[in-house]
Amino acid sequence: MAEDDFGRLERLVSELDAHGLLARVVRTPAGRAFVRVINPAATSLAENVTCRQVTVPDQLDWYYWWSWGELMHRADDPAGAATKVARVLAAVGE
Repeated sequence: MAEDDFGRLERLVSELDAHGLLARVVRTPAGRAFVRVINPAATSLAENVTCRQVTVPDQLDWYYWWSWGELMHRADDPAGAATKVARVLAAVGE
């Protein structure tokens, strides 16, 4: 994993923390990394977010991705990505 990937994931962790979510970068034995996010008010609400480069539409850029493989948000806006994750992991009544 390139340091660019790790730095982008760390910036997302900071933004997720500001939303009151528990988040940390996890590195697999194969060296791939992702952010594990948990809603502390409802621990069954959790998500893994990855970051990788993709060409969209004709430009190579970094994006955050949902665990199910769907493109989520541009990595140059971790605050916007954190807002989306917080919305998805919100418990009823939050």
